[in-house]
Amino acid sequence: MEASCLDLALEGERLCKVEDYSAGVSFFEAAMQVGTEDLQVLSAIYSQLGNAYFHLHDYSKALEFHHHDLTLTRTTGDQLGEAKASGNLGNTLKVLGRFDEAVVCCQRHLDIAKELGDKVGQARALYNFGNVYHAKGKSICWSGAEPGDFPEEVMTALRKAAEYYEANLCIMKELRDRAAQGRTYGNLGNTYYLLGNFRDAMASHEQRLLIAKEFGDRSAERRAYCNLGNACIFLGEFERAAEHYWKALQLARQLKDLAVEAQACYSLGNTYTLLQDYERAIDYHLKHLDIAQYLNDRIGEGRACWSLGNAHTALGNHDQAMHFAEKHLEIAKETGDRSGELTARLNVSDLQMVLGLSYSTNNSVLSENKEIDNNLHGTAVNQTLAHKHRDEGFFDLLSRFQSNRMDDQRCALQDGRTFSESAASPGQEPFLRLLASAQGRRLDEQRAGTGNSLPGLRTLSEHSSRQMILSQVMASTDATEPDDQFFDMLVKCQGSRLDDQRCAPPPPFTRGLTVPDEDFFSLIIRSQAKRMDEQRVTLPSCR
Repeated sequence: MEASCLDLALEGERLCKVEDYSAGVSFFEAAMQVGTEDLQVLSAIYSQLGNAYFHLHDYSKALEFHHHDLTLTRTTGDQLGEAKASGNLGNTLKVLGRFDEAVVCCQRHLDIAKELGDKVGQARALYNFGNVYHAKGKSICWSGAEPGDFPEEVMTALRKAAEYYEANLCIMKELRDRAAQGRTYGNLGNTYYLLGNFRDAMASHEQRLLIAKEFGDRSAERRAYCNLGNACIFLGEFERAAEHYWKALQLARQLKDLAVEAQACYSLGNTYTLLQDYERAIDYHLKHLDIAQYLNDRIGEGRACWSLGNAHTALGNHDQAMHFAEKHLEIAKETGDRSGELTARLNVSDLQMVLGLSYSTNNSVLSENKEIDNNLHGTAVNQTLAHKHRDEGFFDLLSRFQSNRMDDQRCALQDGRTFSESAASPGQEPFLRLLASAQGRRLDEQRAGTGNSLPGLRTLSEHSSRQMILSQVMASTDATEPDDQFFDMLVKCQGSRLDDQRCAPPPPFTRGLTVPDEDFFSLIIRSQAKRMDEQRVTLPSCR
């Protein structure tokens, strides 16, 4: 029976390694149903089951099993396992937006690693620390301010993130771990970008690019080029930005990733708008729109039509602009984009005025008299005031919100997985000492409920592991455990992890596959709404 539990767990591990997490969860759950007295095996199951649920975005379940792992490793005296479990728990709390609790877990991870003289563990804890503060800053910084001009709370969090990333780099350079350095350089560059340190951001992303090339990592290379392009935009180096985006586009095509290919076309279109090369901008946005339609990305298609309308307005092609403005209105209604619908109605109204036509809510007068060539489907600058020759304020918004898609930041989840793929080391000390110390004088209640406290722990006889553990707990009831503050917090996590809505994952982030960042467009729409009078007066009359 013991071998059967282990066999099930090993199969679950194999499936997770090939990223079949749903199947892996099934095998791990089956292993727990069989049960085991081997605490090392049980810890490994908890850890990997938590990781699998993390990748399936079931963060409440991930929190539950990482907490079980922490309980077990802590009370068996397995410090290395406790450190890794603390790191996993911190990563999960970070995703849930519970940053203060995540910081406590990261600190525990770092403290144990230092105590053990574990340089790799210290570097991982510092990296996780950086990710927590980075995520905290990003979670509250999108308020309309430009990078480097966020509220002090945001800037403080981002500065801490940079400090932890720098500390991580020092250790990784000492260990000569180039792959880990690459990940950190990417995140450090993104952090400097948000702090408004664009030169430092470029220096970090250039290092990221160099290391990506060393490893032949084309995905990381593509991300580095995108991030370099974003930084160049804020530095006013538009030609250089276009070069970086073009290289990102070539790599996206090599990788056969249509979504990121469309995003690169989008970036190029916006850059060429800044350079006032509207024909070239439209060409790239047409490519974006084609891919959005192929991928059935209605949100991306709507943004593209909006952009095309603005770009054609800038060129004085009002008939084509009307076609795309109406298409944008249609898609905005379909997708429930209220702000987009308002913007589209304003654009259609402006164009009707310019063309001397009466406004129709549902259908354009133009659509009754003439048909726009289907080849006009494409994407153009998503620029609120594209008819202006140099709307740099618009592109500041573009650049700022493009940064949110930087994959090195998104990679924080993947890196979290990498750092958490470890089973705990063996140990044979009381598993209830954790709860005994954290909950203090409620030992009797704890003992009464031990049957389900650690799922998968099997009791076969009076000589079983659980009986031994319970005896040791009872013998050490009056013992004082260190780090009570840390465990008080974790007990609170455990108490809320199952049904409490605080543990629910963040609401899904809705955006098109081919759109770099939905928040960017939302801000642009709001900006356009505030400046609609200015937009109207700048449209030339063709009467």
